[in-house]
Amino acid sequence: MSIKSVLLVGALAALASTAPALAADYVQTAGSSLTFATKYEGEVFTGKIPNFATKLSFDPAQLATSKLDVAIPLTGTTTANTDRDDTLRGDDFFAIAKFPQARYSATKFRSLGGNQYAADGTLTLRGVTKPVTLTFTWTPGAQPVLNGKATVKRLDFGVGGGDWADTALIPNEVSVSTKVVFAAAK
Repeated sequence: MSIKSVLLVGALAALASTAPALAADYVQTAGSSLTFATKYEGEVFTGKIPNFATKLSFDPAQLATSKLDVAIPLTGTTTANTDRDDTLRGDDFFAIAKFPQARYSATKFRSLGGNQYAADGTLTLRGVTKPVTLTFTWTPGAQPVLNGKATVKRLDFGVGGGDWADTALIPNEVSVSTKVVFAAAK
């Protein structure tokens, strides 16, 4: 090996050792869920949003390179009440004819201690993008699990317009919960 080759190999090794480590890439698998809970006239009801798709790059030791992207199709939203489901899909709420999908994206992650983290991201819903923080626990393993919670202020996104904007009928804050089971991306 020539002296130039030795120097080149040494320079490449030095560059590799100073490059930031990248987070591991994951994709959502079966067993994942996305739900929400709120009240209507004081009665609690819950809903499910099926068919959401999550991509995550995450390493607790490399939070600066972590990122989260969740595509949330709203057309299948269900609360186990046909009338309420039709209302949610209508123009006063999700307006799925015009906005069939919501999206949550985060590139800023914080450790809250132990296996607790926060993802400071943005939610785009009904064409409006606002900051939303997802707090979550991370359980590593062959199929890592993210268990998260967030609070969404529905009126910030125009959800529940007209007569539905009355927070005595439906509170402004909606609790969102998710459990995402992951596999390594290929």
